[in-house]
Amino acid sequence: MLRKFVLITGFLDIPIGVATWAAAILAPHDTHFGALMTCGAFLMFAGAALIWAAQDMGARAPVIFWQGLVRLTAVASILYMVPKGLAESWQYGIVAFDGVIGLVYILGMVQHTGASFARLMMGKTA
Repeated sequence: MLRKFVLITGFLDIPIGVATWAAAILAPHDTHFGALMTCGAFLMFAGAALIWAAQDMGARAPVIFWQGLVRLTAVASILYMVPKGLAESWQYGIVAFDGVIGLVYILGMVQHTGASFARLMMGKTA
C-alpha cells in the first residue's frame, strides 16, 4: 500500500511540474519566471526520483524520506505566510495535501525500514 502511495504521488508530481512550466511560459513575469521554471523542473525530477525509489524502498528510503521533508518545508512556508497576509486561499490546500503526504513519507519510511529519523536524515537505512 505504501509503495502504491509513493508511486501515485510521485507520478502526480510530473504533470504538476509541467503545469508549473506552462504557467511560467504562458504568463511570464520577470520576478517569477525563473522560480516557476526551476520549481517545475524540481517537481518533475522529484516525481521521477520517487517512482525510482519506490522500486526498492528498503534501499532507497532516504529519497522518499527527504521528499517528505521537502513537502513539510512547503507546508511550513505557507503557514509562515498566513499571518503576514501573504498566502492565497488556494495555498491552504497545499498545507493539507502536502502535509499529509510528507508525514506519510517520513513515518512510512521509518516504519518500513526500521531506521531512525536521524539515520534516514543521514541517508542510511537499518
